[in-house]
This record gives sequence, structure tokens and C-alpha cells, in this order.
Amino acid sequence: MLAQLPEGFTTLVTGAGGGIGRAVVDALLASPRPGRVIGVSRQSGPVVNDARCEALNTDLTTAEGREALVAHLDGTPLHLTFNTIGMLHDEALGIHPEKRLDDLDAEALARLFQVNATTPALLLRALQPNLKGHHPALVASLSARVGSIEDNRLGGWYAYRASKAAHNMLMRTAAVELRRLNPTIAVACLHPGTTDTALSRPFQARVPEDKLFTPAFVAERLLNVLEQRRLGESASFHDWAGEPVAW
Repeated sequence: MLAQLPEGFTTLVTGAGGGIGRAVVDALLASPRPGRVIGVSRQSGPVVNDARCEALNTDLTTAEGREALVAHLDGTPLHLTFNTIGMLHDEALGIHPEKRLDDLDAEALARLFQVNATTPALLLRALQPNLKGHHPALVASLSARVGSIEDNRLGGWYAYRASKAAHNMLMRTAAVELRRLNPTIAVACLHPGTTDTALSRPFQARVPEDKLFTPAFVAERLLNVLEQRRLGESASFHDWAGEPVAW
């Protein structure tokens, strides 16, 4: 697993209480190679019976949450940073994917941008001391194929599409600067496909059975995609099968 990283590597997984985040933690702990796996979630997740796993409950969409994470890490070099935080809908806030321009709502747009684009970028800002240096480092962040500007033929889903496109631009821009801080770093935007999680559940009815993936399958595939990334390469955007996605 992730042979380009050293034995006993340190991993940070954000959104560890969600379907994909928890599956990534489980997949990492199934291997003897990681030495420390730090899972961050807003609420307490399932207890993991593995001494290598640390759980931190804090909200990374807030400045206070990011400060708590930085304090917990205490300068530890990060070899793998895997962000799985994302939002498509919120019943409590009345946020749903838009089907037409008339559905656009300023507050919904702002909220999706905060979760899907602003938070991952500010997370990298906060983690600069942990990424800086000459240690091998991979940074992965969940994106979505609908965030591809070039591959937009159906329209709709304005806020989600735009926030994921902004996410990709922020990650690609940050990658340029991060490589000046650490020449071995590689940043990857990853499309997981339609995964059986709370995020996709209201929209699964038309998804063919063989295209609805379990979180465990997705975690395994995405870690395999990261295995193919070369340290120090330019930012990349790939799907779960390892195929490049147009920016």
C-alpha cells in the first residue's frame, strides 16, 4: 500500500465519520504499513480497536476546528492527507440540487462553497507546517466528475458543480505553492463515483446496480489510484478507476 510513502507513515483523514472517510480509515488500518491514522469528524464515530488510530472530534468548517486539529498534530509531518468532507444537500437547511436557474439560492450557494471548496483550501493553509519539508507527502481531496468544466453537457446542480469546480482550482493552485514548500508533494483530486452514502442516497434510484459502489470498494480503489501518483508531480484529477477527468 502506497509504496512511495515510508514505513510507518502518518495519515490524516477528514470526514472520518462519513461513509467514504470511515472506509478509508478501515482500509488503511487493514495494512501494517501506516504507523498513525488520525481520523477527524464532527461527531463521535465508531470505536476502532487499533492503537494506531486516533479520533479527533471537531468541525473543520470552522476556524476553531482547524486550530484544534493543528494543536492535535503539534507539528507532526503528514505523509498522507485525505480529505473526504463534502456536501450535496441538506434537508434541515432546505438545500437540494438545482434543476434550473430559478432554483438558485444565495445562501445555499454560499454553504456549498464553504463546505466543498473553502474548507479544503483553508485546511491546506492550516496544514502547511505539517506538509513543509522534504518528507514524501500525498494530498488527496474528494471531488466529483460534475465539477469538470469541460465535461458539463447536462447542466443543473449549479451549486454543487460550481463548488467542486472551485475546489479543483483551489487544489491545483495550492499544489503549485506546496511544491515550493515540499518538492516531493503530490496533490490529487479524486472522483469516487456514485457511492452508497448519505450524500448520494436521495439520487440513487436511476443508478444502475453495478454503478452504485460500496464505501469499502471506493476506498480501496482511491487508495490504488493514489498508489499510481508520482511524488512531486503536478496536481491531478482522476476517477475511482484511475482514468483522468478533464478539469
